[in-house]
Amino acid sequence: MGANGASDWLFVPDPGTEPTQSPVQYIENQETAMIVPEGMVVKLDPKDDFLHEPEAASNYNESVYIDMFDSRTSLGAWLRIGNRPNEGYAEVSVCMYLPDGRVAFWFVRPEIQDNSELNAGGLRVQVAEPFKTLEVSYEGPVILLDDPMDLQNAREAFKQSPRADASMRFTLSGVSPMHGGEIVNRDGSPWQLDPELAAYRGHMEQHLSVTGEMRIDGEIYPFDGHGFRDKSWGPRHWGNLYWHKWLPITFGPDFGVLLALMGRPDQQPEVVGHIWRGERLIPLTDARLNVTYDDEFVQRSIMLDLETAEGTTTVSGEVVTAIPLQHRRIAEDGTETRVRIIKAMTQFKCEGRQTTGMSEFLDLMVGDRPISLTTYSLDV
Repeated sequence: MGANGASDWLFVPDPGTEPTQSPVQYIENQETAMIVPEGMVVKLDPKDDFLHEPEAASNYNESVYIDMFDSRTSLGAWLRIGNRPNEGYAEVSVCMYLPDGRVAFWFVRPEIQDNSELNAGGLRVQVAEPFKTLEVSYEGPVILLDDPMDLQNAREAFKQSPRADASMRFTLSGVSPMHGGEIVNRDGSPWQLDPELAAYRGHMEQHLSVTGEMRIDGEIYPFDGHGFRDKSWGPRHWGNLYWHKWLPITFGPDFGVLLALMGRPDQQPEVVGHIWRGERLIPLTDARLNVTYDDEFVQRSIMLDLETAEGTTTVSGEVVTAIPLQHRRIAEDGTETRVRIIKAMTQFKCEGRQTTGMSEFLDLMVGDRPISLTTYSLDV
């Protein structure tokens, strides 16, 4: 499961940007953020931190995902807002991991009129400075879950669980270089992708420092920690992701790791990701992931061996709290696609450091079994 080659960074000035902004970068053989089709390159442009004019595809999506953890107080949270302007709604998810083991959660699909802002269902994301600073807030209800796995039956969990008023306000500061970008042809023209088979056109990620506070029914939780963010845009059906094991981990203001192990039908998994040290994102060349699952195929412990041109980095992880999510889609022929996502607050150790981060395991489901464990008899 090796990577396809080393990154070759080509810096191309953009006449439309101010001199104080980073230049547009065209990246060859990009290995740190996504799988790039043969003959394509990745364009990394600060303007893409803002919103785009929607494409004609009915399933156009523009989304921001953020996770954050304060290891000193055992607090965690993740937030996602995804505009689907051509379908007239947004997807809004809010999750708060509380120190006593409970989880506060909310999901809603509010109506939206256009793609002019990420502001729906009480969740708002604003870009203060592209690639550097975001402001995020939420005001609205949550359900309180003593056992987060109750969300396997989400309808019942929303009916039976107690509710509370919640709010969050965070300032997110990028501490690593941004990676990823938009997949384009070598001449810079747009990628002619098939919307029915797509998951994104552009995809960017970054390690963060995070400050702010969370409130539940008036109880205040100050927050000072680290996290990770993900920005995507383009046509998306969730089932087109097939399966992935995604581990974004920020150990502090100068060190982190990212592994995205990506499954595709009838292919070996692809390894993408990096070791982040200071100002450098060092691409992964290979990886080994060993996972211990419980009886419901939920990850409980993790061991990573991450290979770069500079050697091997080993990371171990123990899941603290896992929460299950599902996406269902009925095709025109009546076929149902069900995707399960396990988002687990996980304690990680690496090179004498400890932190809390995310382990996200996404799978198409074959009956009640994740397709990654159906396809492969051994842990990948």
